[in-house]
Amino acid sequence: MPLLLLVLLLPVVLIALMPLILIQRYRVGTARRMARPWMATFNVVLMALSAICFLTGAALTAVWVPNAFTGAAAGVALGAGLGLVGLVLTRWEPTAATLHYTPNRWLVLVMTSMVSARVLYGFWRSWTVAQAGIHGTAMMLAFGIPESLAAGGTVIGYYDAYAFGVRRRILAWKRRALRVV
Repeated sequence: MPLLLLVLLLPVVLIALMPLILIQRYRVGTARRMARPWMATFNVVLMALSAICFLTGAALTAVWVPNAFTGAAAGVALGAGLGLVGLVLTRWEPTAATLHYTPNRWLVLVMTSMVSARVLYGFWRSWTVAQAGIHGTAMMLAFGIPESLAAGGTVIGYYDAYAFGVRRRILAWKRRALRVV
């Protein structure tokens, strides 16, 4: 019984903590970080895996929802472009021993806002579908899915391109540091 109660209360607790989670996401996203090669490689691998799973899921969704894959792929492409802009706007602080970087606050805010909007949209969509009940139409069930996938793809594409760019920048800094020594 207590386990069942915990399972039922967990979503409620997560929803209640969502503002704090998003604020922390922004704070961590804008923090100054030491560039570690292993962490950059780990981020690239996991973000690539995430993008592959996301696009595979969107392709499967496209069987039932028209334009689902197109929206997801367009979102990933737009996000990759924003990730490249983010790399240009990132403040890099190279020293002889370490490399630090600070992501651009405005782009992190845009990505965090996009995640927030997507979560709020999910709540709103769930509410409208629940109100439609069994009399809802197929269009009501498919309403907004390609756009929601595009928003998610933008976030994934941004972090994928950003992680790849950070890794390249770290490797270039290491090559320069080795030539100096």
